Order: sequence, then C-alpha cells, then structure tokens
Amino acid sequence: MIATQAKLVYQLNKYYSERCQTRKAAIAKTIREVCKVVSDVLKEVEVQEPRFISSLSEIEARYEGMEVIAPNEFEVVLYLNQMGVFNFVDDGSLPGCAVLKLSDGRKRSMSLWVEFITASGYLSARKIRSRFQTLVAQAVDKCSYRDVVKMIADTSEVKLRIRERYVVLITPAFKCTGIWPRSAAQWPMPHIPWPGPNRVAEVKAEGFNLLSKECYSLTGKQSSAESDAWVLQFSEAENRLLMAGCRKKCLSILKTLRDRHLELPGQPLHNYHMKTLLLYECEKHPRETDWDESCLGDRLNGILLQLISCLQCRRCPHYFLPNLDLFQGKPHSALEAAAKQTWRLAREILTNAKSLDKL
Repeated sequence: MIATQAKLVYQLNKYYSERCQTRKAAIAKTIREVCKVVSDVLKEVEVQEPRFISSLSEIEARYEGMEVIAPNEFEVVLYLNQMGVFNFVDDGSLPGCAVLKLSDGRKRSMSLWVEFITASGYLSARKIRSRFQTLVAQAVDKCSYRDVVKMIADTSEVKLRIRERYVVLITPAFKCTGIWPRSAAQWPMPHIPWPGPNRVAEVKAEGFNLLSKECYSLTGKQSSAESDAWVLQFSEAENRLLMAGCRKKCLSILKTLRDRHLELPGQPLHNYHMKTLLLYECEKHPRETDWDESCLGDRLNGILLQLISCLQCRRCPHYFLPNLDLFQGKPHSALEAAAKQTWRLAREILTNAKSLDKL
C-alpha cells in the first residue's frame, strides 16, 4: 500500500514538473502579452474619466488584480476609490451578492459616484458597469493596440477579445477590508479545527471584493434592484488559506487536469470549482501533516471523488457562501458528462499511476 502511494506521489511530482510547470510558463507569457494590451486600454479610459484608475500592477512578476479563469480566459479586477460614504448591506436575499447604500445623513453630492446612485440611495453596479463599458469601447478604438483588440458585444460585462485568441473580462470593484459579510458568518464552522484562530483572523482582516458583474444567482431574473447589486468575491482570502503544505501544488495539478481533460461543451467546470473543493478538503483533513508531500496522492483522489459526487448531485456550494450554488444555471447534460469524464480520470490515476505520463 505504502509503495503504491509512493509511486503515485512520484508520478504526480513528475506530472507537476513536466505538465504543470509548462502550463504555468505558457500562462505567464500570455498574461504579459494580455496585460500590455489591457494596460494600454485602461490608460485611455483614465484620460477620459479619471475616476476609473487602472489598478493593474506588476509585483514580483505577478500581476495584482489578474485572475486566470482558463488558459485563454482572464479577469482583471479594476479597484475603484471612495466607497466610504456607503454602507455595505448584506441581508442574504440575493445569494452571493450585496448592495451599497448611501449612509444616513450623507448627501449624494458627497460621493465621487453621485450619478450612479439610484433614487432609493443604492450605488448601482449596473450603472457603473454601463458607463465603464462605453469608456472602454471608446478606448479600444483609440489605443495603440486597436488592430488586435475588440469589444465583445451582447453582454452587459466589459469583455475584450485580444488577437482572436484571448478573452479578458475587466470588472470594476471595491475592496472591502476590516469587515466580514454576514452571509459568510458561519465560517469557520465551530467544530472544524482548520484553519485555526490566527489564520481566521488574518483571512477576515484580508476582507473581500465587491464586483460589478452578472451574478450566478440572478441570471434570467434580474429586476432593477437586483442588477444594482454587487457580487462578493474572496480570492485573496482563499489564496491565503491555501499557502501551506502541498495545497498549491495540488491545485496546480487539478487545474492542469481540468484544462487538458475537463474542458467540455457547456463549460460545466472552471478552475474555481477545483479551488473550492480543495478548500473543503482542507476542512476534512485539518492537520498540517495531512498536507505533507507524501499525502499528495490521497488528497488529489479525495478531491476528484468529491467532485464526482457534486456533479452527480448537481450542486457545488461556494466555500464561504454555502447558499450560493456554483453549478447554478449549468446544463444537466454537461454536469453528467463531466461526472463521467472525472470518474474515468480518477479511476485511471487510482489504478495506474503511470497513466499520468499520458494525461
């Protein structure tokens, strides 16, 4: 048994150094190329409208505010200033979303975003995004990369297609630090020892983002109040939780397997699903020794089996917001196909570690 586990860990490390590192290097190259174009577009936006200041910056060869959704798909989060005159209201009526309401006694004119405040005093995510979309469309026509970048129509989100190969979503957002959403108040579960009080305090201080984008739970039924809502995002908090042990290596292997074998019609699975299930696996195995390099094979198998279970039940709860289902709106046939394909993958890795050479 131990020999089999050791063989699997050996093969996974080989897979990591051959396949995952190649994927990382290719994505890093793409990011540099994409960020040049996006920075140029955002510079033009800023000239027209100084309230939209580009927050895309390179720190130690990483771009702050850049999320990889898939090898050819990216999201750039554009942080806005001056959320101060608004109260964060999170009553759980819109899973995964919250609203920003003008604080009592504050005049509209005190806000930098005065023309985007609705009659009832909410800062409208949709109105800000609509204005930003107009500015980006004008910037695309003026920027020095205008021959290789196009706006993608038929969406209320700001999406660019670059060199006919890459898609970049640019999302206006506010960074919220020092507060924690009520809809995430159940985290951490009192009976689960991971991640421990010190790390919990760090994560909560890290805070979360409010994004202006179409929300999972709203697709197909957006009333005006709902389209004014902002989407909660916890990427910095999640990254902080995954820092120790072989967690990041495990995520890298999962992402590579997804990109190579689970990119299916209907797009049932994104890398974010993998990240979410890895966080749940951390709760199931709370001891740091469970994340030692020698346990990599066990952890990976656990996550793949959990993924199959979620796909079969057609439900994958968000890690911090369990009322939000990350499979909402996905076609059942696509989830079924993904369950079968994940099972084939898991069975192959479990029964024959050397199959990783071909995966």
